[in-house]
Amino acid sequence: MERMTAFVHGHVQGVGFRWWTRSRALEFGLSGHATNLADGRVQVVAEGPQEKCEELLALLKEQPSTTRRPGAVDLVVEQWAAPKGETGFVER
Repeated sequence: MERMTAFVHGHVQGVGFRWWTRSRALEFGLSGHATNLADGRVQVVAEGPQEKCEELLALLKEQPSTTRRPGAVDLVVEQWAAPKGETGFVER
């Protein structure tokens, strides 16, 4: 089990990006949240099997998006850590 935190830069607020991320995370069986940050980024925290976290990360980074990802992603910066016990996946 891993905890992946991704900071997504670009036009990702107000376009359904957090909803899309939540849907993909739940499909992969991941727990965590997608949160709008004051500087315009979205923070995505996902916990679960490393390969599923990597699949979500690949979709966040995919250029161009083949999954109809809303918005426009310019950059994704990820961090990895031990899981903290997230449950469910919510939009914040």
